[in-house]
Amino acid sequence: MSAVNRIDARLAALASTGRKALVPFVTAGDPSREATVPVMHALVEGGADLIELGVPFSDPMADGPVIQKSSERAIERKVGLTFVLEAVRAFRASDATTPVVLMGYLNPIEMRGVERFADEAAAAGVDGVLLVDLPPEEADPVREVFTARGLHLIALVAPTTTEARLGPLRTHAQGYLYYVSFAGVTGASKLDTGDVAAKAAVVRAHSPVPVLIGFGIKDAASAKSLAAHGDGVIVGSALVQALADAADPVATARAFLQPIRAGLDA
Repeated sequence: MSAVNRIDARLAALASTGRKALVPFVTAGDPSREATVPVMHALVEGGADLIELGVPFSDPMADGPVIQKSSERAIERKVGLTFVLEAVRAFRASDATTPVVLMGYLNPIEMRGVERFADEAAAAGVDGVLLVDLPPEEADPVREVFTARGLHLIALVAPTTTEARLGPLRTHAQGYLYYVSFAGVTGASKLDTGDVAAKAAVVRAHSPVPVLIGFGIKDAASAKSLAAHGDGVIVGSALVQALADAADPVATARAFLQPIRAGLDA
């Protein structure tokens, strides 16, 4: 791994030109094992600045029905951490620069062993890890192991996050803060842009890292309206649904992102 984490390098480059980050989320192994790496490349071709790759998990309680079902389908295809790391390694064979963040839950990593996982993830070319169910109060030991190997532990911030909890999250922030645009599960659609603007401003005010906004972003219009209040956007459920229904996942991935990229750059 390079001395400078790819996430930091990419987000700094975007900030220097005033561009907003576009970060798609896809579940590894869905819509098929074979499509995973080609879809990742297609997302880059479509304008992705960074890719969040979902690690399938049997009890994804923070995810809405679209991503839950995606995870279930991937597990039926025997997709676990080993496959996910192999996919990143294969992606790296022809893309050395696009940051990759693994997004998932703590259990599979604890089962593998945090240190072993961190070694393997760094060797495969992973840049960061977002663990939905790792409480900030318990994150220090995991962060230390990750940081020693050049991996960022990405933190989530919700509208319900108190100022008392936000302080430590900012202090330990690495890579970016994932600001969840409203309380609830992924894929829901209760967006209030004014509310997001006010709360995102509070999060960004003292953040040492960029703040990316996720949840509820479905198209160019919603991406552009929310990107105005952060340093970029994360698109998950709408993309996962489009891929689930796709006859040609690679073409679909590219075509899904292109108008969002154009909207952000307009």
